[in-house]
Amino acid sequence: MSHFATELCLALGVALAMAAVARAEILVGVPGPYTGPVAWGGAETERGAEMAVAHLNVAGGVLGQKIRIIKADDYCDGEQAMAAARKLVADSVAFVMGHECSGAAIPASRIYADAGILMMTNVATNPLLTEQGFENIFRFSGRDDLQGVMAASYLADNWRGKNIAILHDGEAYGEGLAKETKKALNEQGLFETMFEEITPGLVDYQHVVEKMQAANTDVLYYGGYTPEAGLLIRQLRDRGDDLQLVSGDGMITEDFGLIAGEAAEGTLFTSYSDARNFPAAAEVVAAFRAANFEPTGSTLVAYGAMQAWAQAVEKAGTLELDAVVEALRTDEFDTIYGRVGFDEKGDVYGYKPFAWYVWDDGDYAPVDPAELTE
Repeated sequence: MSHFATELCLALGVALAMAAVARAEILVGVPGPYTGPVAWGGAETERGAEMAVAHLNVAGGVLGQKIRIIKADDYCDGEQAMAAARKLVADSVAFVMGHECSGAAIPASRIYADAGILMMTNVATNPLLTEQGFENIFRFSGRDDLQGVMAASYLADNWRGKNIAILHDGEAYGEGLAKETKKALNEQGLFETMFEEITPGLVDYQHVVEKMQAANTDVLYYGGYTPEAGLLIRQLRDRGDDLQLVSGDGMITEDFGLIAGEAAEGTLFTSYSDARNFPAAAEVVAAFRAANFEPTGSTLVAYGAMQAWAQAVEKAGTLELDAVVEALRTDEFDTIYGRVGFDEKGDVYGYKPFAWYVWDDGDYAPVDPAELTE
């Protein structure tokens, strides 16, 4: 064999070896709002996914292959989410964990359905996501129809005969949550004095504040994200209004306290169950804290979703979509939230997905529903 032929064979051998290494790497897409007004949520999801992948890779990866994350910024926006989804499809990811905003997750899910890529959101809560009938779309968190029932029950038990206003930001998450709360409230024989949409992104909501005060509002239920909620309650307090603010999982961030300031005190909201208190999560929580990161908000939900996917792939013995979907729908998985499974729509079961929280002394803390009195 000539010297040239020998070098060519060696080069081909190296190329084939490198290709084998490349094929041995599983790509996982983690889309989220990494910029924009709710970027705090994307940061939490990213940290949760990264820690889960680090732990999986140390244990040998999935099917003996290491996992690598590819991020995509969806800005919590439908159009940008579709662009992010197309990028992840082009990158040939095997799995998508994320799109935490419902307004991003719903349109993006249609792209993954067409491409035949498995998606599991960690915290997108609008019921429509898993009501579309796509076999490959799953949700690790709860749904807003449950949050709506929880909020309505609290309002019915404690604010019957009072003036209840319901506002939302017109987004898939906020409007959906407000409508679910209104529906459940009306079913209990209570009817709101206001049900209106506000314009997100403003810095002055005095016109809304004045309208609520003119209606002698006693309690406000708000469906939406932190920036608008924080401004609304702060501007209400500045005008001497002591109404009760009640909301959903959009408030589970320190940004709410930063925006609202002292006005955040006493705000009640439902949000994801805090796995920091779960025995099964103790070691993972300790690992986050050792890395100087407190796993709040969507962090641990992202970790749990990654666990469920990895175990489903191992049970299926392949990354092939139909086999992994079958495993997710028929098996159960040991996660930091306990043993969980997924129903025929792709929604999680096996743990209580939501709990009540109250803003107190500059931070939020779990609260016993029995203590939620007027």
